[in-house]
Amino acid sequence: MKKPGSMKSLEELGRVRLSRNFFLRDFLHSEIADFYRIPNIPDDPDLAVEAGRKLCEELLEPLQATFGRLHIRSAYRNRAVNAFGNANKLNCSTNAATAADHIWDMRDADGCMGATASIVIPWVWDRERHGGGWQSLAWWIHDHLPYASLCFFPKLWAFNIQWHERPGRTIRSFAEPRGLLTKPGMANHEGSHAQYYPGFPKPVAAERG
Repeated sequence: MKKPGSMKSLEELGRVRLSRNFFLRDFLHSEIADFYRIPNIPDDPDLAVEAGRKLCEELLEPLQATFGRLHIRSAYRNRAVNAFGNANKLNCSTNAATAADHIWDMRDADGCMGATASIVIPWVWDRERHGGGWQSLAWWIHDHLPYASLCFFPKLWAFNIQWHERPGRTIRSFAEPRGLLTKPGMANHEGSHAQYYPGFPKPVAAERG
């Protein structure tokens, strides 16, 4: 699949179905791209689609099947958008650090594929904001889904969720309490953490598209 060179070809790329409920167009919005008028179009559409399908099928579909509709805040960034965001201090890491992360169509230094989306789960925010905290969702995901990394933020507990060929299984947060929640080797990493998310639903198997 070639990089779109016309409005029609971009329209067709946006219609590529990544999973039962998600299409590539759902992930192409970027405030940086829109405000600064930088086209956020994949340089390698085939790799973007392959990585995006893994993210959707393995992580986003099970979350939506269990908790209801997800709100996608941001997801894919191409190299030009991400490099501009990094150079202008717009909360973007370098392209090398963002490969196989928000830059879906760029493999990382180890040649691995990955993809990240920043999402909000309204069900969790509405239920937990006066009680359990973002850690309830973090531990639920840790126990039930093959995530690579999670990073939580203060507003609505939006969080980056990454699928990667070699998952690191690390959880960090900029929401209070800030810092590292778990990573391999920490005493809290293994076993069940069900005591941290009482009343949460059991995972619902998502139907394949």
